[in-house]
Amino acid sequence: MVVKYKNNWIPTKTVEEMAKTDYDVLIVGSGPGGGAVLYRLCELWKNQGAKKIGIIEKGDKLFHSHSLNIPTQNVGTARDQLLPDNSTPLGKLLPQFSGATMVYALGGRSLFWNAATPRPIQSELNKWPIHRRTLNVYYGMAEKLLHTTRDFAKGSSMQNVMMKRLHGEGILEADDMPLAFDMTPSRQGEVHSNPWYSSINALAAANFDRPYDLAVNAYASRVHTANGKVSGVEVFTADKKSHTIRAKNVIVSASTLETPRLLLNSGIQGPAIGRYLTGHVSIIAVGTISRRRFSDKLGNLSILKFETDESPYQIQILGPDNYFSYQQFEDKVLRDELIIAYASFGRVESRAENRVYIDPAVKDEFGVPMQQVQYSLSNKDRQTADLVAKGIRESADAMGVTLMEETMAVRPPGADMHESCTCRMGDDPATSATNSHGQIHGVQGLFVADNSVLPSLTAAGPVLSNTALAIRLADHIVRQSG
Repeated sequence: MVVKYKNNWIPTKTVEEMAKTDYDVLIVGSGPGGGAVLYRLCELWKNQGAKKIGIIEKGDKLFHSHSLNIPTQNVGTARDQLLPDNSTPLGKLLPQFSGATMVYALGGRSLFWNAATPRPIQSELNKWPIHRRTLNVYYGMAEKLLHTTRDFAKGSSMQNVMMKRLHGEGILEADDMPLAFDMTPSRQGEVHSNPWYSSINALAAANFDRPYDLAVNAYASRVHTANGKVSGVEVFTADKKSHTIRAKNVIVSASTLETPRLLLNSGIQGPAIGRYLTGHVSIIAVGTISRRRFSDKLGNLSILKFETDESPYQIQILGPDNYFSYQQFEDKVLRDELIIAYASFGRVESRAENRVYIDPAVKDEFGVPMQQVQYSLSNKDRQTADLVAKGIRESADAMGVTLMEETMAVRPPGADMHESCTCRMGDDPATSATNSHGQIHGVQGLFVADNSVLPSLTAAGPVLSNTALAIRLADHIVRQSG
């Protein structure tokens, strides 16, 4: 007899059950944006029993936590085995964005991200359609949710030595890297066993505040609108049956590549929907340094060279070898020559011609037209790539690291997993898809809460900004709902 146990570590409902409910808010997508807006809504409506919140996810339950929290994984196995086994190389269908990788699962790509959470450079935030004081408050709230810390490598001799070398050579932007990592110890019964943040943490926080309905394997194919208002979402189940889930407010958090696809396939009008696709020029370079240059108490390395107005890029400096993060069960075996990694991200210009659009000739298994991407780097972007390479070399020289020059190549577009801005917010409907709260221009109750809503992408990764804007959106919906 074969026994099949239920994967019920988080409560779920069927799409058929959710189609019988009228929701105050329905969230499409469970990544960082969807998770953050759900968390905040449940927190604010904790004692509002009549409010109905639903969230649907295209993929299935995969992990209960960030991959680096799983006892059998470490940096190397999560990157080289677990991610390829549990992701979709969407870039195979997108010649101009060939590095794109999607994770269709509860938690999305937050199950695998490296958790760097620097704030974007202030000079760019000043251009966003939100007052800087307001942004500052919501970035603080996002950092609290993500447990952002700069103490991850505190006390490491490698960290201390390398930081001094960088500063001594005039690279003053180098500092302890802010990470979404909960360093609170478990004690007196309070468990902190999931230190690396994924949106599963936000789903859990929401679940303990109030109940909500969650459906997995639920494929949103079309948003329903009438008379300038949203009314619900058409959802397919795995057996290709169509259902409509009704909602007063719909929040789309399906990803920078999937959200415009959903909106365009729904006939949502807006000249900027899908436009301004922005990623990073990215290089991941590797070098070596002698272990004899450090004390026996080596520790790990977690440094970020922050972006400046003069240097429009960031460099994450990580090591040694695969021991930036590793499981307590592992023997830390170090060679005489230690490997240092430089993961770098340079700014790309926001240009309307870089876009996601619908290709009606290519459809998925549900008969829904697929997206295609038009994307290229400008001359300025290529100059930024040269600056990134120069910055890596300068940092390596300052640290006494011998670079492996064969690793100094720009990665394919999309490989950074930072794509953003295809439904960016702004005041002008001609150049933005949403208003300053993330509502699609001209459609009451239809909002966007993923990386696509960012007005622009600095050298910083998008997750912290996405989370901050999602929390702010939840506050807006609660105010509007009374």
